[in-house]
Amino acid sequence: MEKIYLDHASCTPTHPLVVDAMVDSIKNSYGNPSNLHHFGQVAGKAVTTARGEVASLIGAKAEEIIFTSSGSEANNFAIRGLATANKKKGKHIITSEIEHFSILNPLKKLRKMGFEVTHVPVDKYGMINPEDVAKAITPETALVSIMHANSEIGTIEPIEEIGKIVKEKGITFHVDAVASAGYIPVDVDAMMADAVSLAGSQFYGPPGAGALYLREKTRIVPFIEGGVQEGGRRAGTENIPGIVGMGKAAELAKKEMDVRTEAIKPLRDKLLNGLMNSVDNIYLNGHPEKRLPNNINISIEYVEGESILLFLDMKGIAVSSGSACTSRSLKSSHVLSAIGVEDAVAQGSILFSLGIDNSEAQIEYVLETVPPIIKRLRAMSPLYEDSQA
Repeated sequence: MEKIYLDHASCTPTHPLVVDAMVDSIKNSYGNPSNLHHFGQVAGKAVTTARGEVASLIGAKAEEIIFTSSGSEANNFAIRGLATANKKKGKHIITSEIEHFSILNPLKKLRKMGFEVTHVPVDKYGMINPEDVAKAITPETALVSIMHANSEIGTIEPIEEIGKIVKEKGITFHVDAVASAGYIPVDVDAMMADAVSLAGSQFYGPPGAGALYLREKTRIVPFIEGGVQEGGRRAGTENIPGIVGMGKAAELAKKEMDVRTEAIKPLRDKLLNGLMNSVDNIYLNGHPEKRLPNNINISIEYVEGESILLFLDMKGIAVSSGSACTSRSLKSSHVLSAIGVEDAVAQGSILFSLGIDNSEAQIEYVLETVPPIIKRLRAMSPLYEDSQA
């Protein structure tokens, strides 16, 4: 049975050319970049090259890239480091209701340290109104953190408008671009961002490699201390293969972004239209147009998303029932709650996220497989039986 992977929002397969680059790095760039001998210089050059490739993907300077272990670490680093560095200016932070938990949880810790946090709302599509951000700003506001796109429902935020508002007030602006970088254009200058979080595992790089863009002269408190690596802001011997892999993935993403979108978007639309036409009481979550090109998040009434996931897995199809960081939780998604999806309906949510290896034949197989599963699950649901009475 063919295995069909439709869970790219959780983690993408590592691109073969990225694997090749990493293997070469393991074989030939095994020195410590902090050392001045030949082996250290080879490793250091590999890191420098990767730093430039990641910077190029988002329109940044190489020296503005700090490598991390993941997008979640980059978000934690940004929230804690920027808030702490700017606390003399004020202890008020603005974010949205649908941010990733790697933003929301550090903010909870900062609240216990005396910071005030405002969560601006979203509309039924998960869209943030820039004016709500403007209204939330106070003389004490020192940091605004807003995601570029939501990995769960796919909505792309008006980040450039928000960035303009924030920078006119002279406030530090962080953007979580983990879900968007590599899929849609990310330009740090157009966003007017001071910091941007990225993850290589979201655009066919290896897991365990992320980055934080930090605009030149932006103050931040180091995340890990004890060494001079990453400009003294993140100590520890560098993960050379991971960094090299992320650099290669960034290079490929920049070069192939348009081609990838042209291939993936028609498949996404075919899958979405097919599901909408073959299953009743089904709803699309997120913005119908301003969404990531590979994202379909749907809620299906009278069934549970986890049950759909498990039945699909038995048929060789891998999907997600929400964010990878919350899929093992029995709670309703905070993102779906924020856009007004009722708990009972939210429990029937499924996320299909496509990638460059998916084919039309695979999508057709999924469309043949899903409706019988829904029918079988609903046959066991007394709620569905009552709705048909």
